[in-house]
Amino acid sequence: MKIIGIGNAIVDVLCKVSDEFLVKNSLTKGTMKLIDEIEFKNLISTLKIEETISGGSVANSIVGISQLDNDVGFIGKINDDQFGEKYEEGLIKENVKFFYKKKKELDNTGSCLILITPDSERTMCAFLGTAGKISAEDIDENIIINSLITFLEGYLWDKGSPKSAFDKAIKLSKITAMSLSDQFCVERHKDNFLELVKNKIDIVFGNEQEFISLINAKSFDEVIDFSKQLNKDIIITRGEKGAIAINKDQVTSCESIKNLKIKDLTGAGDLFAAGYLHGKINNFSIQKSLEKGTELSSKVIQKIGARL
Repeated sequence: MKIIGIGNAIVDVLCKVSDEFLVKNSLTKGTMKLIDEIEFKNLISTLKIEETISGGSVANSIVGISQLDNDVGFIGKINDDQFGEKYEEGLIKENVKFFYKKKKELDNTGSCLILITPDSERTMCAFLGTAGKISAEDIDENIIINSLITFLEGYLWDKGSPKSAFDKAIKLSKITAMSLSDQFCVERHKDNFLELVKNKIDIVFGNEQEFISLINAKSFDEVIDFSKQLNKDIIITRGEKGAIAINKDQVTSCESIKNLKIKDLTGAGDLFAAGYLHGKINNFSIQKSLEKGTELSSKVIQKIGARL
């Protein structure tokens, strides 16, 4: 297998809201907030659902890579419930091998309320449910050993059983890639993420603000200097400024695609990672890999949802 993704198995529930709705519910636009099941139900009770789809950051990337005709799989913890069944069906439909046998769990399958404001920004409220209980026991070591790249998401990292899953995957992987996922996620786990980036991960994806937060930088130049000291691929998206890849003294840049009719920024980073990793496993140059990532992310933000 070319790439195995490990992440939170979350059913995405997409809804359009006003900026006032975010203010009323004390939500910070463009971020991800962890909530419990009661809060999830309270929020969704007054909203119209636009779409539900099997999601999660790395799962979105893996589907994107599969759609480019690559052999990929995903590991994520679900419950044997209605959302769990929908989740599994959604991945199989996209030709993604799903390596988790669902069974009755104490917690329901995770779900994420994706709130889309008129400016196309997305604000996420995630109820992790059983997704957040993934452990080393859920990771089949043969699948990791027989994959070229293991792709992990920062959202997955947490002390306890998720950390054990993270550690096992890194230990067994040939090449380990990771997404920083979200600025608030970086802030919560800054010391741990910094250790991972410096010493354990081979390919790191993140946006400009996430990397600035990670190293407490005062400018983007500090991020570039920091990345040059690492013997690994640091891939940074910068919105309208494009994207860059840094490996030691080599800095490769790619411009963004202009004049897009943006509808929803959900999945932009996930599909960028998909395009870049597609290039990586098919021996593209770094430049061509960045361009493929930019192409996929520009397509997904012109539609609702995180799938092409």
